[in-house]
Amino acid sequence: MLGGVVSLSASAVFAFVIALSRPTTAGGTLVVMFRAEASKILLILGEFWLVLATYKDIVLLAFFLTFVVAVLFNRMALLDRNS
Repeated sequence: MLGGVVSLSASAVFAFVIALSRPTTAGGTLVVMFRAEASKILLILGEFWLVLATYKDIVLLAFFLTFVVAVLFNRMALLDRNS
């Protein structure tokens, strides 16, 4: 479950960083996208460190697999053309 929370919160930060800016050029859009992706990666690394440092009895395989599944479901949602 914690792996899913890490993925979900990182996606929320990505969306928040994108929503804060209003680029007017293509280059500005790329800068915003890179900044949002960098903040997402930094948050993921920080949350991984926080979870691994806090929970001593964590099942690593389950933690990382729930993270991977949450990331894959997030990507698969983009493929849904019915909405």
